[in-house]
Amino acid sequence: MATSTTPTPIARRPTELVIELDFDVEGMTCGSCAARVQRILSRQDGVDQAEVNYATGRAHVVAAAPVDTAQLSQAVERIGYELHVHAGQSLPDRAAEARVWQRRLVLAGPLAALVALLAMTPLGEVLDHTPRSWVIAVLATVVQFGAGWPFLHEAARLARHRAVNMDTLVAIGTLSAWGFSVVQLLRGAHEHYFESAALIIAFLTLGRWFEARAKGRAGAAIEALLHLGAKRATLVRDGVELDVDVAELVAGDVVRVRPGEKVPVDGIVIAGASAVDESMLTGESFPVDKGVGDRVVGATVNASGTLLVETTAVGVHTALARIVRMVERAQAGKADLERLADRVAGVFVPAVLVIAGLTFATWSIVADPVDGLVAAVAVLIIACPCALGLATPTAIMVGTGRGADLGVLIKSVETLEQVRTISTVVFDKTGTLTTGRMAVTDVVASGGGDDGDVLAVAAALEAGSEHPVGRAIVRAAQERGTQVGATVDFEAVAGHGVVGVVDGRPASAGRDRLMADRGVTVTGDIADLAAKLEAEGKTVVRVAHGGRAIGLVAVADTPRPEAGEVVAALRRRGLAVVLLTGDNLATATGVARQVGIERVVAEVLPQDKQAEVRRLRDGGERVAMVGDGINDAPALVEADLGIAIGSGTDVAIESADLALLRDDLHGVVTALDLSRRTYRTIVQNLVWAFGYNTLAIPVAALGLLSPAVAGAAMAASSVSVVMNSLRLRRFQPA
Repeated sequence: MATSTTPTPIARRPTELVIELDFDVEGMTCGSCAARVQRILSRQDGVDQAEVNYATGRAHVVAAAPVDTAQLSQAVERIGYELHVHAGQSLPDRAAEARVWQRRLVLAGPLAALVALLAMTPLGEVLDHTPRSWVIAVLATVVQFGAGWPFLHEAARLARHRAVNMDTLVAIGTLSAWGFSVVQLLRGAHEHYFESAALIIAFLTLGRWFEARAKGRAGAAIEALLHLGAKRATLVRDGVELDVDVAELVAGDVVRVRPGEKVPVDGIVIAGASAVDESMLTGESFPVDKGVGDRVVGATVNASGTLLVETTAVGVHTALARIVRMVERAQAGKADLERLADRVAGVFVPAVLVIAGLTFATWSIVADPVDGLVAAVAVLIIACPCALGLATPTAIMVGTGRGADLGVLIKSVETLEQVRTISTVVFDKTGTLTTGRMAVTDVVASGGGDDGDVLAVAAALEAGSEHPVGRAIVRAAQERGTQVGATVDFEAVAGHGVVGVVDGRPASAGRDRLMADRGVTVTGDIADLAAKLEAEGKTVVRVAHGGRAIGLVAVADTPRPEAGEVVAALRRRGLAVVLLTGDNLATATGVARQVGIERVVAEVLPQDKQAEVRRLRDGGERVAMVGDGINDAPALVEADLGIAIGSGTDVAIESADLALLRDDLHGVVTALDLSRRTYRTIVQNLVWAFGYNTLAIPVAALGLLSPAVAGAAMAASSVSVVMNSLRLRRFQPA
């Protein structure tokens, strides 16, 4: 790894035995569930560390000695969940979970709306009061125990294990409103609160549907990685070529890789020469020349010649499989983030139950038990978490909707929590800060010659080349309207350049070595300029025609037009900016200088990128990583906040916490600003929701608030939360 600053040394422990186990966890319904499972696993004998990821339903356990998996499973089962050894690289069917909540929403939404219309509008007056009440009761009961069953079931299951979460709040509040209303209906009283229970269930079912859809994205990065590698390979055995499944290959097999094909496995070239596109792995802009003895990596693309490769690693031992594991580990490392409402539920729910019980007991002693029951029910209704349940999802829905309008995809509430603490933004180079496409930057003729002639000869030669540098030269000639002649006797010299005959005279374009082999001497100003341009990280093509050097063409991956402005905007917000790339140090430094970045870390492999991000975090920095390539995926999920550019790969986009749907770096600033605003709105909503409950509960306990008024106040609280969230629609980028 090369760097333009001196990195801080990282102390490492002596080599020791470490056992890592992966499990699938069933029964988790919220972030607090994942936290409980993680705490239990961490306390088991032999376990050094446990990380549980709610989004993927996965637990990762690190131990310094063999552990009894049956003991771990039993410990988790005792708190109400199931733990199974993870059998392979597969993920829970989150789409199926989303469909289940969607079906419940289809049931709850229309019925709850009808209940509200019958109970709260003149529409209900078409029926006599008693039949209307029974119709409302039947519809609300279907919603309560049909659509709302998951909340009731989870609350009951947690109660058996002496635990509470958001589902407990929902179950207590809705059952209180529904149960009291049933009693009132059977007594012939006209005061009931079926509509409150039904609407609460409908709102929260909507929130769970959105949450299930969002969780489905968490595993998409791994799914995309698993589909990235080649599926078939051409096996060469005893001189015979066989088309086989990649899974059938073993170390030592020889495979043939033709131009345009993916390299099926990690291996060593034993015959042939070619250029291999390794951008998915390293981020390097240019294809890398490969010859006998060079290593190649599975899932990279052979750009030109044919290669014979001897397999050195297959299956879980390949570089691609290691990247998959890094993504999984980094995703699991985010399990400690919980929903804000669940963090206080453990205190809030027991407190409400105690207050309701004390209210009933006190009123029963000093007055009438019926008055005590009414006051206790008012406490439970006013404490029902309708506003609390809406505080987060409404802000997220409005904030993410506004983000979509502006080309920003915010994936979860955890993302919003992270944004507010970010102190350092790390950018990938190729395809992120730069366009990711080679372009001609300099054309220089020697000895007072014509630059157009140099470009014309180079373009004539490169017209027959498939190399990205050659395509950039041809494109530049077309854009400038340069007349390009025909080339005969064309030949591509692997790793050095191209030769041929242009306008009846021998011509060549390529590196110094090619010029020397053709007897062409490049000296003087052209040689000095070539050295200077190469020091800036540009690829320099020397051009010769008629046996003499006529000039040079320089090609580079150029910065995005908006990159400098975006870096400056981030600095104005007090953020440090770092360039982290797999490209060479000279190229990276040149790009950094152009966009105003001072710190550069270059020539890093995927695991090095992830390690560098981790080093920044270990040093106390809160890191946002901006990238676009497959090689960025581990670093994106290792960072406190991963931001993917919309023009990037599906793997990078799915690995990130934020995705920019437009190919514009201004979205980074917009994403940070909008996320902070949305998070601030969530906090405001939660403060109001909890504050409302805290202030209103004593009023209800004193008998100064009837259940009817409590229901209306609860509705007003919900409206205030929604209105506050809707203010996010007016957000405008800076």
